[in-house]
Amino acid sequence: MLFVQYPKCSTCQKAKKWLEAHEIMFTERHIVEDHPAYDELKQWYEKSGLPLKRFFNTSGMVYRDMQLKDKLPDMSEEEQLKLLASNGMLVKRPLIIDDHNVLTGFKEKEWEEKLL
Repeated sequence: MLFVQYPKCSTCQKAKKWLEAHEIMFTERHIVEDHPAYDELKQWYEKSGLPLKRFFNTSGMVYRDMQLKDKLPDMSEEEQLKLLASNGMLVKRPLIIDDHNVLTGFKEKEWEEKLL
């Protein structure tokens, strides 16, 4: 299981504690130092069944500074994926990727259902 996170993010810290408390083994990856590549994001998006917008960190400063709320609806999926791959801070975190799931953000109930 891959746990993609930003160490200073309080939600990521909570998610990591939750994984450790449930003794779930994971490989940790720093979303800024080793941000997801276009191909990874495309694969995760297709596997997740989620709308692509769920992969954007809509509450982040970079998202707001770039005024993406107004721009995303006019962008193709490919353009959106390339944009996500360009900056780890645009990607919703934490991300959990395993053989069966791609989860964006930390929603404890969803994680319990999918990971336990």
